[in-house]
Amino acid sequence: MIKFVSKNTKETEELANRIAQKLCGTEVIALFGGLGMGKTAFTRGLAAGLGVNDGVSSPTFALVNEYVGKFNIYHFDMYRVTTWDDLYSTGFFDYIDTGVLVIEWSENIEGALPNDCIKIKISKGTDENERIFEIDGVEL
Repeated sequence: MIKFVSKNTKETEELANRIAQKLCGTEVIALFGGLGMGKTAFTRGLAAGLGVNDGVSSPTFALVNEYVGKFNIYHFDMYRVTTWDDLYSTGFFDYIDTGVLVIEWSENIEGALPNDCIKIKISKGTDENERIFEIDGVEL
């Protein structure tokens, strides 16, 4: 496990950009962390690292946003997913192995995550903007 402390949004995006450089294009990245922890900022930095420079936003109402860069990126929000039927209705399983899947609120679908997914737990640090990233499944 890698532990990284981000002092601000810019550092969060830079961390994600570094991770993007390690990807081969079919990874599942499971983000864990509550409201306001920086999951969308992380996704914005990851997308930038894969050649997407604007338009990254939370897929709260769409459930999945798609971006095209070096690889296809599928940005999921699983906040409202509470059952297997809900999960199937998102099309989640159809997207696996077709691009990089970035999943916000992975806590809600942890039992459906692939064994080899990259897991990133984000928690609040000592000050308002500081975030602690605990990363499993990728080397930096």
